[in-house]
Amino acid sequence: MLSTVILTKDNELNIAECIKPLDFSDEIIIIDDFSGDKTVAIAKKLSAKVFKRKLNDNFAAQRNFGLDKASWEWVLFLDPDERISDNTAAEILIAIKEENYAGFYFKRNDYFAGKLLSHGEVGSVRLLRLGRKDAGRWTRRIHETWNIDGSKAELKNPIMHYPHPRISDFIKNINYYASLHVRENMHEGKISNIFKIIFYPKYKFIKFYFFKLGFLDGVAGFVYAVIMSLHSFLAWSNIWLIQRNTLHK
Repeated sequence: MLSTVILTKDNELNIAECIKPLDFSDEIIIIDDFSGDKTVAIAKKLSAKVFKRKLNDNFAAQRNFGLDKASWEWVLFLDPDERISDNTAAEILIAIKEENYAGFYFKRNDYFAGKLLSHGEVGSVRLLRLGRKDAGRWTRRIHETWNIDGSKAELKNPIMHYPHPRISDFIKNINYYASLHVRENMHEGKISNIFKIIFYPKYKFIKFYFFKLGFLDGVAGFVYAVIMSLHSFLAWSNIWLIQRNTLHK
């Protein structure tokens, strides 16, 4: 009844911990962006089906490829740094027997610097990750969305997320995702200006650190809020630079 799809790229350090709790899934599918480490070997050893496909900076297309490879009616999407608990697995098995729903949202519990972040930006995250295979497709190259037709509900038990073991990894990922975000924003016709460059990152920090109570997560909450504000600064600054260069050609 259930296929689980995981997108990978050089995830040998965490792919096993992602796959091992998934014995409740009828199949595990890995869509690998030509990893140069042992990711594929580890996944195959754990009986996952592996398909290699270039990401080409398009996460929606990669997820849709995984959707097409799924054999079962229901599909669960996970990232390699995410984990499913026994309680979440049990709830998923109950949910996919429901006839009135086409998809289910999860709360995601993010752990940063060894601490569970319960507030701020991540405290309000809800992800549509479980759905009927034929109910919809993924859209948007970055910060992709699964557009599922039909009724949806939210499960009580979360997905656990263990990203960025080092600050340097976090900064590297932020820079990469910001560059992809630039392309998608420009594709959608969004433009940058001095107000978005200066004030939006500050607004984002104030909103999530103070109004969304990120300060309750201590130093980890402060660092997380600062880096996510940096993400916005990099994205809008890069769009402005591209606009400026285009005007001066």
